[in-house]
This record gives sequence, structure tokens and C-alpha cells, in this order.
Amino acid sequence: MSLAASVLLPAQVPNEGFANAIIAARQNNATLMKQYSWNCRSEISENGTPKDTRVDTVTWGPDGQPQHTVLNDQHNPLPQGFLRKRVAEQEQQKMETYLKSLRTFLHQYTLPTAGQIINLISTSPILPAPGGLLQVSGSSVVVPGDTVSVTFSATTRLTQRMTMMTFFQGDEVTTTVTFKSLANGLNYAAYTQVNVPDKGLTLLVQNYDYINQSN
Repeated sequence: MSLAASVLLPAQVPNEGFANAIIAARQNNATLMKQYSWNCRSEISENGTPKDTRVDTVTWGPDGQPQHTVLNDQHNPLPQGFLRKRVAEQEQQKMETYLKSLRTFLHQYTLPTAGQIINLISTSPILPAPGGLLQVSGSSVVVPGDTVSVTFSATTRLTQRMTMMTFFQGDEVTTTVTFKSLANGLNYAAYTQVNVPDKGLTLLVQNYDYINQSN
């Protein structure tokens, strides 16, 4: 999760100190993340049946954006027969297009800019949660009627867990993200689960094996 340059909050903004601490922690974490490569495993299931499992290695390109290189990609075999195979190929392409658009849409819920963090923190109560955590929840964060809950570490101010319920192309979408930290403090989204009940789709994403490329 990258952030733009530091944003100076106007005076009298509720929870200003907490928001500024989160922004600073995420900026530091984003800088540390650029030193790492890692593996990413994605699994797509439809009505409980795995359809595609892919493992990528992720590195940083010259433009500062993550680049995915496929290590392994396992698709379910297509049916036999020209017409059945053609229909299956079209359905597969349709699903891939839908999921690509869905991922782009859900990226907004990572609160990638300082302004989005400010909007959520300044309009939501900060509540204590078990384990020395702090929880912030809001609604209509990206689209009307959505709900977002974010749990932060009370000490590092880094994200520990996010849950979202939103709507995409008329479908209800629920997402849960669980974060982990390395010994040096690097915070990353370890597990993500996205459910689209109306389509029977589940997307599971696991990030792991983080390697410091600067060593």
C-alpha cells in the first residue's frame, strides 16, 4: 500500500494525531517494502470448486510498481468438443475480465492515499479491541452503503486486519484481509479472501516468502 507525499491536516480535524501516525507508519512501511520480493499464490473457486491456482514471484519494476512473474499456473481442463470448449473459453475470459475489474475496484478499500485515511479516521470513532489493538469502522467509504472496519496496532499504528462489504456491478462483495509483520517490522497483507456470493466466486490470495533484496 503506497501513499502519496505527506498531507498536512487542517486544524481541528477529529483524531488528527491518530491519522497522522497511521500515515507516517504506512509511508515508512511502503519504503521498507520496496526492498523486498515475495511469492503470491492466488486461487479462484466457483461454487466451491477450484478453477485456477497461480503462483507468482513479485518484484519491483523500474517504474516503482510491483511486477508479477508467473511461476506456476494450473487451470481446470477445458471440456472436449469444439462448441463446448469454445463456450468454456468464453466463460473463462469473461470471469478473468470480471476479476481484473473487481481487483481494481477493491484497491480503493486499501485506503492508498493520505486523504482517504483522513476521511475515515476523522469521521469514525476509535474503539479498543482485544490484544492491544484499535478498531475504526465506517460506512459509505467508497460507494453508498458499503461498510469498512480496520484494526490497527496501538503501538505501531500499522494495519492488522481489514473487513469490507461493498457492491460491484450489482453484486455484493465481502473481503477479509489479515496482515502479518516480519521481525524487522515490515507489515504485509498475508491472507486475503474475497467472496462474491451472487456468482459463487471465492478468491484467495496469500503473500509469503519475503526476501530482502538489499542484503
